[in-house]
Order: sequence, then structure tokens, then C-alpha cells
Amino acid sequence: MATRSKRTLKATPAEKPYHHGDLRQALVDAAVVLITEEGFGALSLREVARRAGVTHAAPYRHFADKEALLEAVAREGFRTMGREMRQRMDSAPDGPLEQLCAAGVAYVLFAVRHPPHFRVMFGPHFQHPLKPEAGPEAGPNAFTLLVDCIASGQAAGLLRGGDARALTLTAWSLVHGLASLFVDRQLEEAVQGLEAAEALAVVQTRLLITGLARTDADGNSDGR
Repeated sequence: MATRSKRTLKATPAEKPYHHGDLRQALVDAAVVLITEEGFGALSLREVARRAGVTHAAPYRHFADKEALLEAVAREGFRTMGREMRQRMDSAPDGPLEQLCAAGVAYVLFAVRHPPHFRVMFGPHFQHPLKPEAGPEAGPNAFTLLVDCIASGQAAGLLRGGDARALTLTAWSLVHGLASLFVDRQLEEAVQGLEAAEALAVVQTRLLITGLARTDADGNSDGR
């Protein structure tokens, strides 16, 4: 009886056995790499498909158009940002001011580590603002984390009173502005590595907290 020869089959790019979730993530990953290397002007579903090694029609199984793909990139960024903020807050000392500092530093470091995501998340790519995700996979919301820190600081008598959301917008404006300066490489520290970025973020966030601290006009203050 003849022995049947064995041969190894190698899938061509168009034949890659992606599962439903794998193809979607592969396209998101390819879009991030493309934006990093060539900018938004080079982004198209066709080019993303080519880089992911699938047919030109494959992206339409998951994304109706380029904006839908960018939305997926942005949502991945928001999930990662919220997770990194929560992780840094969990490792920080107890107390609302330390938690607020940790949240602000993590926000800036996210942008330094993930500039393509940051640009997509806050760039002019969407006709309507993205609505926050719901459900367990969404993870912690970055803005909600800041609101909670501010509210806890107010309740402890460490931060000035008033609308917690208004104070949060002040905090968000500073950390977002600092993050944007890093992403756009407008700061000397932007080319000095992550350690320099972290050090500057700590200094700026603590200055912010000093500005938000409860003053004599609000009541007794310990100067923090």
C-alpha cells in the first residue's frame, strides 16, 4: 500500500483563517501602525486591508467606512486610558489628592505611550462626539475618574467647593494640554523619554492641585 505523502500548507494572506474577532482587531492594529508611520492622509480601508494581509473587501465585514474604523481605534484608546489611570490610582497612596495626581500623570503618560490613539480619540475625525461605551468591557471612564477624585477632595475639605464637574474641566484642560504638547513634540522633555515625561507630569499635576486647593476664603486651609 502506497504511503500518502504529507505536505505543509501555508495560507496566503487572503486565506488567513481569521476568526470573527481576530480580523477586526487585526484591522484596528494595522490602522494604528499606518497612522504612526504615514499619518492620517495615508489611511484607507484598502491600505489597512493590504497591511493586515486580507482582501480589499474584508474590512467591510466589520467597518462600514473609514470613520467606523477610526471609531474602533478611538474606543480602544479610551479603554486603555481608563485602565491605565485606574491602575496607577490603585498603586498610589490613599487620599484624594494623591489619587488625583496619579490620575493626571497616567493621562499624560497614556498619550506619550500611545500617540496615534490619542490623536484619533481627540482629533476632528467624527461627525458626532463619541458616546461613552457601556457594559463591563468598557472599563473605567477617564473623565468619571477625575470627577470622583475632585468630589472626594471636596468632601475631605482639601479642595475648594463648587461644582465638581467645573473643577474637573479645569483639571482635564491642564493634563490634556500637557499631553497634547508631548504628542506634538512641542516640549524639550518629549524627546527625553518616558521618565522625563513622568517627572514633568508630576510637577504640573501637583501645581494644578495647589491651584484647586481650598483657600482661606473657602474656609480653614492647611496650605495643601
